[in-house]
Amino acid sequence: MTRAIGLAALALLPLMSYSRSPVIARNGLVATSQPLASAAGLRVLQEGGNAIDAAVAAAAVLSVAEPTMTGVGGDLFAIVYDARTGRLHGLNASGRAPRAATVDAFRARKLEDIPSGGPLSVSVPGAVDGWAELMERFGSISLARALEPAMAYARDGFAVTPVIAEQWESAAATLAKDPAAAATFLIDGRAPRAGEIFANPKLAVTLQTIAREGRDAFYRGAIAKTIAADMARRGGFLSADDLAAHRSNWVEPLSTSYRGHQVYELPPNTQGFAALEMLNILEGFDMASMDRGSAQYLHLLVEAKKIAYADRDAYLADPGAVPDALLRRLISKEYAAARRKEIDLSKASTFSPAGTADFAAEARGDTVYLTAADRHGNVISLIQSLFSSFGSGIVGGDTGIALHNRGSLFSLDPSHPNAIGPDKRPFHTLVPAMVMKDGKPWLSFGVMGGDHQAQGHVQVLLNLIDFKMDVQAAGDAPRFNHGGSLSLEDGFTDATREKLKAMGHVLAENNGPHGGYQAILIDPRTKSLSGGSDRRKDGGAVGY
Repeated sequence: MTRAIGLAALALLPLMSYSRSPVIARNGLVATSQPLASAAGLRVLQEGGNAIDAAVAAAAVLSVAEPTMTGVGGDLFAIVYDARTGRLHGLNASGRAPRAATVDAFRARKLEDIPSGGPLSVSVPGAVDGWAELMERFGSISLARALEPAMAYARDGFAVTPVIAEQWESAAATLAKDPAAAATFLIDGRAPRAGEIFANPKLAVTLQTIAREGRDAFYRGAIAKTIAADMARRGGFLSADDLAAHRSNWVEPLSTSYRGHQVYELPPNTQGFAALEMLNILEGFDMASMDRGSAQYLHLLVEAKKIAYADRDAYLADPGAVPDALLRRLISKEYAAARRKEIDLSKASTFSPAGTADFAAEARGDTVYLTAADRHGNVISLIQSLFSSFGSGIVGGDTGIALHNRGSLFSLDPSHPNAIGPDKRPFHTLVPAMVMKDGKPWLSFGVMGGDHQAQGHVQVLLNLIDFKMDVQAAGDAPRFNHGGSLSLEDGFTDATREKLKAMGHVLAENNGPHGGYQAILIDPRTKSLSGGSDRRKDGGAVGY
């Protein structure tokens, strides 16, 4: 679900009129959604580590200090620019469905939909294997060294930040339903408050085990056995064999051009192609000539979003279920030109999903995005998530790990490509992104927030490319989110809202905020690094 987080604080500073300066550095920069994670990544850079080392260290700290959004029990995706070879690499570290998880198995339990939480929503967590893959291929320090800051915060505690405290409080009732979750994440039956010290000693032991024994400790060792035994006790599908079989995959990113910039996203099972399809459609309009707060401008973005998301909902699934020819067609300029003609410039349209799909992801998502760049030219765009707040709402045994609920994004419609099945990866909202210009990295960025992510990517890119905003202002500017209705953040005028209604758009009562954002922009002339960090979150960009 999309929740209004920190509205009171945001109301003090209208999004349209305020943005702090970007952080500008020369030797290295890290941007995350939590200050302790940014600091941990920066320290790694200053001690001689590279961008990939810093990103894994920061991601691990976020798994401790922002447990509402991410954790060891979640999934991960990344795009890495390797300065040594001048190549981009994509990593799909998302987990697969348990081998016992079939449509018939759910039907036998008299279920019409996969539960949004609990043991039946749990698929294999891929994040730990993602960390290991990144470090083995591109890291310059050990995984154990990268995990040291996270282990210390889990063991000794950290001060909870305000936005995270608010998110935690909203999940307290869910956590209280599971004894292990309550014992791990609640203090005297309540969520920790802003400024209060919170520790997760069981997670500290888990991280120490991973640091000592590597990825196999999580997927084949004592941690795997503990999680599997707990799932069996709860009646879940996830088994020790499912964990042992997991492997991440290195993939080729997808791309399209937009006004002289090459935009890269990851292929299915992520929704990255929807952002590329939207950009292709919008490239046919003179967006820069419009008032970006106007109804005309928003109307075009929303209509392009409807088209792209209709295709997303119909076709996005496990990589093996999305034919390459179909994917190439969906992100082609020719396809965009044909779909662009469907847009009525004066009237909101209603699109049915392409094909026969009736599945659509809900507009929710609890996610962290981070990015890092180093003095050697390496850049990483990384996203990691539990999906819902604290994922499935359950903790695996005595591990201190909140298990994600990505399995809930499968369909139980056997005719849909996203139908659940053994070893399949689910429809995934997570999408890191990177933009190249003249063959070099220009922007590494992401926008958090489940269903919002691809449409958020497009809004930020237009702010940067068409409207020449700096990297901080591009994220701070007000955004919309279109789901069943159109939600506009504070900052858009009443006149714009009324015009959109007159065009047939159904406006939501909830005004956001929508998602979160981190980015690093690289000046092609000076090579200086500019960092932006969304003020909808607690985090920040730091550099040296």
